[in-house]
Amino acid sequence: MMKRKRYSADFKAKVALEAIREELTLSELLKKYDVHPNMISAWKQTAIENMASGFTKGKEGEQKSNDAEIARLHAKIGQLVVERDFLSEASVLQGVNGGKKR
Repeated sequence: MMKRKRYSADFKAKVALEAIREELTLSELLKKYDVHPNMISAWKQTAIENMASGFTKGKEGEQKSNDAEIARLHAKIGQLVVERDFLSEASVLQGVNGGKKR
């Protein structure tokens, strides 16, 4: 069974940039880099779609999503702490932990 090749982000960007420039045809890029034409086309499309994000100041959208994720995780941690404490007290009352109290 053949293993899949893994390409670095730098390599993908390099190939995509050459595809965007259109100095070489797709078949020439295939021969040059030994990469399937569908992959080259996909990398080119991804590069074009994400090009505008390189010009955003301070990555504001990314920061907002990170803040929302952090808030969600803090809420989950609080919920789990309350559940743990409740179950710990219940197990003491039921005598599950050998009747030990904290």
